[in-house]
Amino acid sequence: MARVLIIGAGGVGAVVAHKCAAVPEVFSNIMLASRTKSKCDKIAAEIGGNRIETAQIDADNVPELIALIENYKPDLVINVALPYQDLPIMDACLATKTHYMDTANYEPIDEAKFEYKWQWAYHNRFKEAGIMALLGCGFDPGVTGIYTAYAAKHHFDEIHYLDIVDCNAGDHGKAFATNFNPEINIREITQPGKYWENGAWHEIPAMSIHKPIYYPNIGERESYLLFHEELESLTKNFPTLKRARFWMTFGPKYINVLNVLQEVGMTSIKPVMYEGREIVPLQFLKAVLPEPSSLAEGYKGETSIGCQIRGIKDGKERTYYIWNNCDHAEAYKETGAQAISYTTGVPAMLGAKMILTGKWNGKGVFNVEEFDPDPFMAEIGKYGLPWHEEIDKPLPVEK
Repeated sequence: MARVLIIGAGGVGAVVAHKCAAVPEVFSNIMLASRTKSKCDKIAAEIGGNRIETAQIDADNVPELIALIENYKPDLVINVALPYQDLPIMDACLATKTHYMDTANYEPIDEAKFEYKWQWAYHNRFKEAGIMALLGCGFDPGVTGIYTAYAAKHHFDEIHYLDIVDCNAGDHGKAFATNFNPEINIREITQPGKYWENGAWHEIPAMSIHKPIYYPNIGERESYLLFHEELESLTKNFPTLKRARFWMTFGPKYINVLNVLQEVGMTSIKPVMYEGREIVPLQFLKAVLPEPSSLAEGYKGETSIGCQIRGIKDGKERTYYIWNNCDHAEAYKETGAQAISYTTGVPAMLGAKMILTGKWNGKGVFNVEEFDPDPFMAEIGKYGLPWHEEIDKPLPVEK
């Protein structure tokens, strides 16, 4: 029986709250906090049963965070707020000696760049405080790291090549929309791409490398090579990797609209003066685009996310493909969220359960692949994200 504080009431926060409330034997007390308390109240009402307490919080304000944590006394803080807010929340957890976890790594608000270095730098302080921070426990990052650890444990002596493939084949019916926070999403895909090969990072112009890749139950979709944060931790924790890449699908209409927005300066994070006040174009764009949580109702189709791996087992080359497909409509039926939020929120709840039940434990700052994948893999299917695998068959990414 444990107390958890969930910070963030967007689509992912709603899924985490729903899923935690459904496991009362672990999550006996739940508080959902956000800058906008009415969002928390709406989610709590939808869940019902007086399972969720709510609070207003400015996640940039460390003293305010400390006060809330000291008052509520959670065993764990689940951070599903903005990536800019990771460090203030970690500071508050450090000050109160409270376990911490998140689903996305820190990103400075004034630079479109995400790295783990800022959070890894907390390792010794968390260790000295006797507490744990679990980083990136969504799907990608998150389950993709756990899939890789599972493959390394059960199917390989050495992993040499890793391709993470992420396809959203859903249709939300909107002219242009992002499936999670527009500001974070657009910053992520418009920065230069990057992949690991032969002991070094190789940078490419954004979206410049792409090709069709086959996804189970979906078919071929044009897939673009991006940099994604789990590549940084996976190349560190699996040093036998000769190459690691991340691929994500985008439709031609999305790419065309994005290109226009870039060309006219609407994706810029540099402030401009407008009618005597300073605004950030991308933040203005976020304000006029559909709220990601509003896409859920009527969303059709499914996602497919997985890891395609090549390496050595017993002196012979082996290939391995492990993946999950998630249906948007089924996710909405269960939690009122679309599949992008669902595939992030479910692993966050299960990662929290791993910590609170002692199956994952440690003192310091960790990425998910540093823990035993087996207890997580044994349970993720029953919580809505079943996995599938193919061994020693041609990898779709290499065709």
